[in-house]
Amino acid sequence: MQIKPNNPALTSLVKFSTILWLSLFCVLAWLFIELALLVNSGSPLSWDRSIMLAMRNPLDLGDPIGPAWFEELMRDVTALGGTGILSLLTLLTCAYLFMQKNSTLAWFVLITIGTGMLCSFALKYGFSRPRPELVAHGSYVYTSSFPSGHSMMSAVVYFILTGVLLQTQTRRRIKIFMLSCTAMVVVLIGLSRVYLGVHWPTDVLAGWSAGCFWALCSYRFLRYWQKRQSRKTH
Repeated sequence: MQIKPNNPALTSLVKFSTILWLSLFCVLAWLFIELALLVNSGSPLSWDRSIMLAMRNPLDLGDPIGPAWFEELMRDVTALGGTGILSLLTLLTCAYLFMQKNSTLAWFVLITIGTGMLCSFALKYGFSRPRPELVAHGSYVYTSSFPSGHSMMSAVVYFILTGVLLQTQTRRRIKIFMLSCTAMVVVLIGLSRVYLGVHWPTDVLAGWSAGCFWALCSYRFLRYWQKRQSRKTH
């Protein structure tokens, strides 16, 4: 039996969904602000050092824990969050959407990811936190440390692209699987930055929170716009 729009159960579900989304936005914003205040205070963070040192050989801080092949694997993982790979994925996705004559969605992907990248660079420039010098870097770096660009932009790109793909699926378990895979990739990219000694854990946490916030805002805007267009056509 179809549920009527004025059904109390449906109204309660919509309210709960709205509260859930708003709560998630607030948590992500609060986490980033708290981390930014900690970093901006200039005081050393003991747990930053402890986590980074836990990933290193105590007898040789230039040597990450684990065999050589694992260190190489972490370099492969960290490359998935690099500007080149993320830009290529974005452009290829947009090209595909334009070929499918879905220019609106293509422009959405291009604009939200492009502005997210600009925001990432602006935050880095604004905070200008030096890179950690506690251990030797296992990857080349050329920007400041806070927030982690790899962590933030991997969350922005992969979650936005996943959000676009989710619209092609109707089964809940497939959607959960896709989101879980995306979250796993984003988490691994962030961890690889700490493992390679190029970011403090606080940089990565801030990158995750800012990236997820940006991706969620973008996705909610897309859904809102699609619903408005659907009402106009009916």
